[in-house]
Amino acid sequence: MVDYHAANNQPSAGGVQTYMEQENDWDRDLLLDPAWEKQQRKTFTAWCNSHLRKAGTQIENIEEDFRDGLKLMLLLEVISGERLAKPERGKMRVHKINNVNKALDFIASKGVKLVSIGAEEIVDGNAKMTLGMIWTIILRFAIQDISVEETSAKEGLLLWCQRKTAPYKNVNVQNFHISWKDGLAFNALIHRHRPDLIDYDSLRKDDPVHNLNNAFEVAEKHLDIPKMLDAEDIVGTLRPDEKAIMTYVSCFYHAFSGAQKAETAANRICKVLAVNQENEQMMEDYEKLASELLEWIRRTIPWLENRTQEKTVNEMQAKQEDFRDYRCVHKPPKVQEKCQLEISFNTLQTKLRLSNRPAFMPSEGRMVSDINGAWHTLEGAEKGYEEWILSEIRRLERLEHLAEKFHQKAAIHQSWTDGKEAMLTQKDYETSTLSEVKALLRKHEAFESDLAAHQDRVEQIAAIAQELNELDYYDSASVNACCQKICDQWDVLGALTQSRKESLERTEKQLESIDELYLEYAKRAAPFNNWMEGAMEDLQDMFIVHNIEEIQGLITAHEQFKSTLSEANKEREAIQAIQAEVQKIAQSNGIKLSGANPYTTITPESIDSKWEKAMAMVPQRDAALQEELNKQNSNDSLRATFAAQANTVGAYIQAKMEEIGRISIEMNGTLEDQLTSLKEYQKNIMSYMPEINKLEGYHQLIQEALIFDNQYTAYTMEHLRVGWEQLLTTIARTINEVENQILTRDAKGISQEQLYEYRASFNHFDKKRSGQMVSDDFRALLISTGNSLGDGEFARIMGIVDPNGSGAVTFQAFIDFMSRETTDTDTADQVIASFKILAGDKNFITAEELRRELPPDQAEYCIARMAPYTGPDGAPGALDYMSFSTALYGESDL
Repeated sequence: MVDYHAANNQPSAGGVQTYMEQENDWDRDLLLDPAWEKQQRKTFTAWCNSHLRKAGTQIENIEEDFRDGLKLMLLLEVISGERLAKPERGKMRVHKINNVNKALDFIASKGVKLVSIGAEEIVDGNAKMTLGMIWTIILRFAIQDISVEETSAKEGLLLWCQRKTAPYKNVNVQNFHISWKDGLAFNALIHRHRPDLIDYDSLRKDDPVHNLNNAFEVAEKHLDIPKMLDAEDIVGTLRPDEKAIMTYVSCFYHAFSGAQKAETAANRICKVLAVNQENEQMMEDYEKLASELLEWIRRTIPWLENRTQEKTVNEMQAKQEDFRDYRCVHKPPKVQEKCQLEISFNTLQTKLRLSNRPAFMPSEGRMVSDINGAWHTLEGAEKGYEEWILSEIRRLERLEHLAEKFHQKAAIHQSWTDGKEAMLTQKDYETSTLSEVKALLRKHEAFESDLAAHQDRVEQIAAIAQELNELDYYDSASVNACCQKICDQWDVLGALTQSRKESLERTEKQLESIDELYLEYAKRAAPFNNWMEGAMEDLQDMFIVHNIEEIQGLITAHEQFKSTLSEANKEREAIQAIQAEVQKIAQSNGIKLSGANPYTTITPESIDSKWEKAMAMVPQRDAALQEELNKQNSNDSLRATFAAQANTVGAYIQAKMEEIGRISIEMNGTLEDQLTSLKEYQKNIMSYMPEINKLEGYHQLIQEALIFDNQYTAYTMEHLRVGWEQLLTTIARTINEVENQILTRDAKGISQEQLYEYRASFNHFDKKRSGQMVSDDFRALLISTGNSLGDGEFARIMGIVDPNGSGAVTFQAFIDFMSRETTDTDTADQVIASFKILAGDKNFITAEELRRELPPDQAEYCIARMAPYTGPDGAPGALDYMSFSTALYGESDL
């Protein structure tokens, strides 16, 4: 069998060759130096126990306790973290050899070539072979993986020591034997990493025993590094054993390297938790603002949907004023809140994408689409409420006019009917002469003519009452009662008229004398008198118009009426001539008239009196019509003023909407320059607000003048308000898109030149210049950037850039995709690995460890959200950091 110590000069596989070649000083000198063997035995035993205690055991005699192979296999499992083949529990030599061979095979599987070390030597308790095997294990598992500035193993460990002790006086580490005899190098390593444990300035180079004992005791007490050598062992030899020193120093390296990893892990966790806390605060702010806005909409819509009718125009105009106050005072802040809510939502989603977090899904009913839907419902309610108010004002205005007209006609009718029932029921014909009876009969015929003439007025009164009922007039009950009384009275008058006529006709046969002249007077005077009453009623009639054409129609009708006055005056003179002829005949023949005309109560004086009253009403009517014409001319001027301003504002809004569409596609310069230009553009747009307010003032004058139509413009105030709000929202949304591009650029490290290239490529394939492109154009864009896409890969990309399946890809989505494909981000596995370092390689972590390694607020954040650990290797108070880390990235529920 080849000597193990000489075999170290042979090359070995898997990277072990390098450090094995450096250890060719394991030679006969070792066999001849009992001091070195003692140092190795003590150091290697302490090193083995530092790992075996994790499994609850230890060794006392290094060559005896590994002979059965059981603790050797256990040591390898602890330091490698892997399971070895099941050991044999027998006490026979063959069982022990088999166990040791399993351990040696495992060492060989890690790339270590074991030459000259056989299982028999270990089972036989060969101290030199056992120490050589342990040194091989130490090299492989404690020293080989050390890497410092592209050096590894022994050179890497030496370089690490030199770097760490360079600032300290009296320390010059050049090897792993003489450089460590005075103990200052050990103390310098501890002080460099834990200055609170060592008072380095108090140490003296001429007191090596004190220095060594101080370093070994501090390391054992505070750094969990067992004492592997005695100070006297090192000081008492001319050249301390290099392998013992290397083993001891490697423990310091791993102790301090673990602390550095813990700090790095803690920093990574702090960064991840800080991002998560900021995102959660933005989510809470969004939820709160969305809830408040939805609650305001919920409270406002019932008010807008309230259709409680008022009784008068003034009361409805008060409601109109409340609505105007709502539109100008209460709603604008809510429009701003809605816009800010959309901006906050977009910014949050961008930050979540940049930090590799799942997209934010608001609570049910609080999505941006839900808020837009509620806002659309609110605007629909606004439109309906405004239309209802205007409709109610028209209805009430019509009702007030009809009610006044009803009462006027009813009063005239009541005045005419007073005494008619008494007249029709008297029995005067029973004692009258023939001529008197004939006169009574003729008088009755004249009354019938008068009665028929009044039939139209009664029908008009009934028609007005019916229209008031159909328009839901609030005092319909009293109108109906009055109308019913007039109709009942009219029926009574009809019946009484028919009864009196029949009585007079029976008497007429006995009476022969009739005064034809009186009769002619009566027949002509009655209709003329009725015409005058109708004319006076028309001259006093109320009127309501809404435009110049209607008032001009009334003026034309009035002029036609005035043109008939000449013929009417001739008729009046003819009637008066009949009465004059009666007087002339009586005087000529000496006839004494018994008194008034027996056939009529209409006297020439009454005809002249009514004629004079009617003539006085004509200029009054002229003045009223002229006043209304002036009013309608003023209203027409208001229409023209509003239309001119509305057409200007409408054209401005349309031009700016088209302009912002071009700007969002054709912007040049850096993103900061674009953002500055957009904000300046927004400021310029807001400077146009006085023109909007001026238009609102004209609109208020239009409404106060009760003007309901405008032939000079197609724009309505509602249309322009919606257009203005859309313009402001579009500008704010465009600014937010540029801000999100800045966030993406800064977070992903995208250069300005890359952004220019992305924008130029996107604009080239955005053929419609709409700021977004269809899937076929997007595929062509990806191919132009060097991507070779199959259908499956393209479908995956479309799922990223168009998660809603709209079929269109925006520029922001394109940038997010390009940055996501080229930028490394934190992952759940990285966070889990960081927590495992803090937990000392355990599958769980405790609250005490979190509070020790993390800042207080983030430690408590983790403790509050981590579930209890339920694994079989758990301990009291253990927390599950794996599911917590996974939940941070949306792979399971937190």
